[in-house]
Amino acid sequence: MLKTIPEVIAEARASLTVISAEQAVVLVKKEQGVIIDVREPSEYAEKSAQGTINIPRGLVEMKMLQLYPNETQPIFLHCATGARAILSAEQLKRVGYVNVSVISSSLDDICRAFT
Repeated sequence: MLKTIPEVIAEARASLTVISAEQAVVLVKKEQGVIIDVREPSEYAEKSAQGTINIPRGLVEMKMLQLYPNETQPIFLHCATGARAILSAEQLKRVGYVNVSVISSSLDDICRAFT
């Protein structure tokens, strides 16, 4: 039986660490984490939060393994709605990253929090 995207996202979300933008600001500084925006480059160019790195969802596993080969690296993922970040976090956990969080706030809230 096929699942809807909202069902897949809800299942994935249940096994992930999901935090607010405000929590992410504190944790990024405390843990020296990296903030990854998994939206497409054109979306990122239009509006992005200060200090984030753009790695589109379709490339996130490959690029992260190249850029951040430490499986304990604190990683904070976000997108515009949370869906792509959740799917990306699930993939990063699948390849072995153990310190992955999803920022669940809106893009506007993330941009405000990271100014």
